[in-house]
Amino acid sequence: MLQLYAIKLVIRMICILAFFYPSWLSLLYNLFSFLSEQLNRFAGFGIGLASLFTENVLAHPCIVLRRQCQVNYHARNYHLTPFTIVNIMYSINKTQGPRALWKGMGSTFIVQGVTLGTEGIISEFTPLPSLTHVIAMPFYSASLIETVQSEIIRDNPGILDCVKEGIGRVVGMGVPHSKRLLPLMVLTFPTALHGVLHYVISSIIQKLVLFVLKKENSHNLPTESSASVQSMLDAYFPELIASFAASLCADVVLYPLETVLHRLHIQGTRTIIDNTDLGYEVLPINTQYEGMRDCINTIKREEGMLGFYKGFGAVIVQYALHVAVLQLTKIIYSTLLQNVS
Repeated sequence: MLQLYAIKLVIRMICILAFFYPSWLSLLYNLFSFLSEQLNRFAGFGIGLASLFTENVLAHPCIVLRRQCQVNYHARNYHLTPFTIVNIMYSINKTQGPRALWKGMGSTFIVQGVTLGTEGIISEFTPLPSLTHVIAMPFYSASLIETVQSEIIRDNPGILDCVKEGIGRVVGMGVPHSKRLLPLMVLTFPTALHGVLHYVISSIIQKLVLFVLKKENSHNLPTESSASVQSMLDAYFPELIASFAASLCADVVLYPLETVLHRLHIQGTRTIIDNTDLGYEVLPINTQYEGMRDCINTIKREEGMLGFYKGFGAVIVQYALHVAVLQLTKIIYSTLLQNVS
């Protein structure tokens, strides 16, 4: 009864103010419009933040297992399905602890920061994306080592070890490597090729998906006369869906090339990885590829065509997790905005 009385009192006050001060009603309308706009922006920011969190943090174990499977030429289990990937994740977590699945996450953020910073500077002078990947290449190589190195034998790396090792790789100093280490000049072409192809494929797919989604949902976009919760959320989702589809298509199409690239980067670095067949024990990486072509021919001859897709189940888990988080976030914000409105 008390709540009902309070509601009636507020309604009466609004009516009295609207009668004696018509301008106040316009001010109140503008205030509600402003709050609605802020909630709308907050919903978009929250959904985007959830997407970034899933892509860079929550899915990091999938990236770790994916890379370990790619460089493990010993493996008899290729982990092409998500079921075996989940099983091996459980085994590694049981024997080494949770840190084994989140190793190298700090270095991946550093590589992304170097890539974005370099891209921002280079874009002022040339639109070529290949230069960005070439400049970030030594740091990417150091980050790759951190993510695949077994937790059993590695020391606790510092947050800036990735930068130190990257610079050391360029000047020929730092951690000692074997004679099988490929020069950066040999790695330049496959690294630039993968980066350019990923950029081209993702850009085409993103623009195509965004065009289709906006064309289908143009009549549902929010207007001044229509401010439904669904239209609010749908205003932000096309960009995220397009970005998601672009990243997925590029990763799937370029997965064989990525396998070759990672094996070339890891060669001669004296890296020891987890046994992805058993989930315990460790294995050394002792490949002797002479270059990109020799690596492709060797994988094809010794491991078959499916050897290029080792660890592909991790990609399925990674993007399935991404979809689940996006949908859950959308449901949560939809519920919150409905309660507010």
